[in-house]
Amino acid sequence: MRRFSFVRLLAIIAVSFLSLQLSAQSKLDKKVLMTIGDQPVTVKEFTDVYNKNNLKDEVIEKKTIDEYLDLFVNFKMKVLEAYDMKLDTSSKFKKELNGYRKQLAKPYFTNEEVSEELIEEAYQRKCKDIRASHILITCDKHALPSDTLKAYNKAMDVRKKALKDPDFGKLAVTYSQDPSVRDIKATETTPARKGNKGDLGYFTVFDMVYPFETGAYNTPVGEISMPVRSDFGYHIIKVTSVTDAMGIINASHIFLKLDPEATEEEEQAMKAKADNIYKELMDSDGKGWNQAVNQYTDDRGSVARNGGLTPFTVSRIVPEFIEALKQLQPNEISKPVRTSYGYHIIKLNSITGVGTFEKERQGIAERVEKDMRSKKSEEVVLRQIKKDYGFTTNEKNLDEFMASLDSTLLRGAYEPSKETHLGNVLFIIGDASYKVDDFVNYIKQHQSAQRYVTVPTYAYQLYEAFQKEKVLEYADAHLEEHYPEFKALIQEYNDGILLFDLMDKEVWSKAVSDTAGLRQYHENHADKYMWKDRVKACVITVNRPESLPQVRNYLDQGVPFDSLRSVIKRDSVNHVQVRNGFFQQGDNQYVDQTEWKAGVRNEIPSTVDNTTVIVNIIELRKPEPKTLAESRGLVTSDYQAELEEKWIEKLHKKYPVNINQKVLEQVKELYQ
Repeated sequence: MRRFSFVRLLAIIAVSFLSLQLSAQSKLDKKVLMTIGDQPVTVKEFTDVYNKNNLKDEVIEKKTIDEYLDLFVNFKMKVLEAYDMKLDTSSKFKKELNGYRKQLAKPYFTNEEVSEELIEEAYQRKCKDIRASHILITCDKHALPSDTLKAYNKAMDVRKKALKDPDFGKLAVTYSQDPSVRDIKATETTPARKGNKGDLGYFTVFDMVYPFETGAYNTPVGEISMPVRSDFGYHIIKVTSVTDAMGIINASHIFLKLDPEATEEEEQAMKAKADNIYKELMDSDGKGWNQAVNQYTDDRGSVARNGGLTPFTVSRIVPEFIEALKQLQPNEISKPVRTSYGYHIIKLNSITGVGTFEKERQGIAERVEKDMRSKKSEEVVLRQIKKDYGFTTNEKNLDEFMASLDSTLLRGAYEPSKETHLGNVLFIIGDASYKVDDFVNYIKQHQSAQRYVTVPTYAYQLYEAFQKEKVLEYADAHLEEHYPEFKALIQEYNDGILLFDLMDKEVWSKAVSDTAGLRQYHENHADKYMWKDRVKACVITVNRPESLPQVRNYLDQGVPFDSLRSVIKRDSVNHVQVRNGFFQQGDNQYVDQTEWKAGVRNEIPSTVDNTTVIVNIIELRKPEPKTLAESRGLVTSDYQAELEEKWIEKLHKKYPVNINQKVLEQVKELYQ
């Protein structure tokens, strides 16, 4: 018992000490550490930046408080100067900052938990390929409730039939309103086309609209789903296969084209031809593939690639083709496969499969963000925003305005009448109220002619979109106020852009454009930009042994090194490269291996191939200053540093710095 009391006492003391520490830290944070010009800088402003730039796990050298203080002061002075020059008022600055702000604000309008669930769900689905059929009962996404109910009841009736009748394809042809289910006969302008009888073939995540995808992935193989609502209507889905995902498929084929309206005799003849080609391939163990492609395929565009198709996914090609591929191992050849186009003999070259979650995550996250499923995350965020800012709706004013709308809205020509109470408040969020007049302006900008919907249905669609837009706008406008860390981040970007523009104006571009100043700086500091000992040399690389005697002959005859390249080209001596120039130690390994003495020739044969390098030392050069052209990069960089140093001296005079040494010592104690 005593032990428990003692431990509890220690815990209370520790908590009390921590509370006192936090309280002391909070008081210190509010103290003014320094003033720069007439701008006070608190301890918190300084330590926040110091901590961010001196993270313990960073590999960079951690700076002391005193070292960082100088950097911080220089930074703040430059930002103050940018404001004084009104760089923050330029349209370029505003556009750039606004672009960054939009990107940085995105996470605040996404529910991370929901988004992560969607990403994980999408990955699990990506790991599987599904083959499914459907029967579609169309229903406009904006249909009246009565029409929606009628479509749903019809879908339920069809589902009951499907549960009893094993021939789903026959039911699809009879009841589905998807035009692809039925055969289409040839006309003068279009060829005949076989209907798919509701078979949508293989697909995986993101290939179908999200509601349909979810319905398919949640339906066991061989079973039939309840009606699934999408923007197209109600789908009754039958899943016929679920297999491991193939990913990106690389395959080749020999294709024998068959007219969709071919006779039975033509069908049998083509099948026999396909079987004979397959037999020939098997007799040669597949080695005759390229020859067979060239001789037999009707896909002449793929002949140059030995029958190779552009890499594809399972949703990009007919299901019979995919079924055959799923039975093959790489480099295996299928028996003839009948599709709606004719016969194919297929060779699987390779598949990518699906990577690990870590490897696939980024790509999936980007697709989720652009896909309609992201609305789930958005809905959660909208509810939270409304809760955070105390959202309220005036139902009476809303009902009154909705009742005043007429059929002109459906023609996209609505104008409010004189009796419309434009000043009535529709909803309030935070300290902002949105009135009928705001909604009317929104309607005028977004209305368009509509069919199949009533005035109230369309009006409430517009109102929901209007309300969502304004709620998100309000939350976005108050992000800095609601999230201090976002405010600090935007301030960092604000100051960073200003600093970049100012440095470019006062230092970087100035140094480049001030040619007279750059030349003068180079002359005043010529001893900083010196060549070391150098040689002028001609380095000849001969890649073929048969060319070596001719190159030696040129050198023995005293052909000038500057003319050697043109002579070699004139005489069509192949596989020889000539390089003339000055070299310091370390510039060229072959020059380094040669004695630095005028007139020396050194042949260096390769130990790994037939190359020989011939180095000819022409002259020696003692250390000498580099010209401005030879050292422009270094000179420009140093000149920029000098300009910045002088500029900072001026800034110190313009913005005097006063540091509270007592407060500074307290800050140092925290980081000892």
